[in-house]
Amino acid sequence: MSKSKLDIVREILGEPQRSGHEYLFFCVYCKHHKKKLSLNLDKGKYKCWICDASGPITRLVRKHGTFTQLQAWRQLTGQVEIADFDSLFSQKDEKTAEEQTISLPEEFVSLCNLNSSLTSVQARNYLAKRGIEKGDILRWKLGYCADGEYSGRIIAPSFNLDGKCNYFVGRTYTKHWKKYMNPPEGRDIIFNELYVDWDDDVVLCEGVFDAIKVPNSVPILGSTLREDSKLFMQIVKNDSAIYLALDPDAEKKIEKLVESLLRYGIEVYKIPIAPFKDVGEMNKDEFLRRKGQAKLIKNSDYLLLDRIMSI
Repeated sequence: MSKSKLDIVREILGEPQRSGHEYLFFCVYCKHHKKKLSLNLDKGKYKCWICDASGPITRLVRKHGTFTQLQAWRQLTGQVEIADFDSLFSQKDEKTAEEQTISLPEEFVSLCNLNSSLTSVQARNYLAKRGIEKGDILRWKLGYCADGEYSGRIIAPSFNLDGKCNYFVGRTYTKHWKKYMNPPEGRDIIFNELYVDWDDDVVLCEGVFDAIKVPNSVPILGSTLREDSKLFMQIVKNDSAIYLALDPDAEKKIEKLVESLLRYGIEVYKIPIAPFKDVGEMNKDEFLRRKGQAKLIKNSDYLLLDRIMSI
């Protein structure tokens, strides 16, 4: 006999208390002594009346259930199964799977110290104008180059899980005609993976200066993301909930990324960006407000992609 949605949730959360059209369970977040976690199976949503935790029931099943329970839930809710998972991970040969490490420019000067030289002041003023605070500078280990190939550029380094530099982005703060100058090494890295919590919501942005404004974010260094990239594979492997905060002028590329994520059963939300050009133009409070307005993209919606992209 096949399981119902209630059967699956009951296996994970225990016996519920019926309340109208909803079911009440003990909250897995705040552990309140009364059953205050309310689930509406028809709407596919949950909410705790004590700690305000809320979201799609899929998230509860994904985080607290087994893989078998998650697959059963996806079948009942019409979500896309994780297809071709093994083949995706087998496409990388040993050479491309090796961890890339690089050195920062010799002229790199950290902005994490009390350096108050003229060039340092210019770099700090540029960051301040972009709404980047001292705490951001420390967390992202930002620096600059006053001389050399990357002269007049903010340097934002990326660190892998071992804390080794695997890439960096160089952005001019002197209005040079070439805004960005990056190292020649490949971009198939997870920018600052050292700081990513895959068990939490992960926000995908285009650039580093977008990601600095956003908690638990990864810049994809562009507007596309291949299915065989290290970042995409980590998303699928961890089954992370993804919030897309990409520039609205790349709708076709966003459409393709949504298609790929849904095909692997990833929980995808789209954050409204307009009328801003990108996340970097927002302050942090504005971004968090808009993240709260993010729309969950369902597989049924995917059949009408033009509707999704008009959000």
